[in-house]
Amino acid sequence: MRKVRLFLVDDHQLFRNGLKYILNERKDMEVAGEASNGREFLDLLDFVKPDVVLMDIGMPVMDGVEATRRALEKFPLLKILVLSMYDESEYYNSMIELGVKGFVLKDMDNDELYEAIRKVNAGGTHFSQELLLSIIKKKTPENKIILTRREKEILDLICKGYSNQQISDKLIISQRTVERHRANLLTKTDSRNSISLVVYAIKNRLISI
Repeated sequence: MRKVRLFLVDDHQLFRNGLKYILNERKDMEVAGEASNGREFLDLLDFVKPDVVLMDIGMPVMDGVEATRRALEKFPLLKILVLSMYDESEYYNSMIELGVKGFVLKDMDNDELYEAIRKVNAGGTHFSQELLLSIIKKKTPENKIILTRREKEILDLICKGYSNQQISDKLIISQRTVERHRANLLTKTDSRNSISLVVYAIKNRLISI
C-alpha cells in the first residue's frame, strides 16, 4: 500500500519532531519533507511532492498564509491542512478563502490528526469542531436559502468531510451528479470552496452539529 506523503511546515523544531514521530509510526503515512517557514517550504515543494501539507500559520520569514497563497497559485490541487492555535482566528478567513482543505488544533489527539489527514488525502475536508464553532460565533447569519432534499443530503456529507467519490458511493449516484450538486451549493451560498460552504451551512443552521 502506498503511504501518504506528508510535508510538515512549522517553525518549532520540537513540535515537528513530535509530529514526525507519531506520523511515521503509521504504516500508511510518512513524513517526506519538513520546513521551518514558508520560504523553505516553497523552495522544497517541487522536490518533496507531498500528498498533504500540514501548515502552521505564524512563522518567521514567511507566514503560513502567504506560503499557502503562493503554493496554491502554482499547484491549485495541493491539499493543505492548517495547524492552528486558538488565538489565530484572525487568519482563518484568509486561509479559507485561499482554499485550504481543513483545520486542526495543534493540541488535537492523535486519532483526530490521522482522521483529518485521511479525509483530506481522499479529497474531503476536515474542520476541528472547536475552531469551527469559534469562527461561527463571530459571523452574522445570512439570509437562508432553499435547498432540495438531495442538496441537503449532499451538503450534510460535505460537512462530514466526504469526498465526491465517497458521496457518490454512499448515495449511489454518479460522481458527475455529485459535482453538479456541489457546484449548485457553492453558487447558492456564494461560497468559494468546500470549507467556506461548511461554515455557511453551520452558521445558517442548514445542518446540525
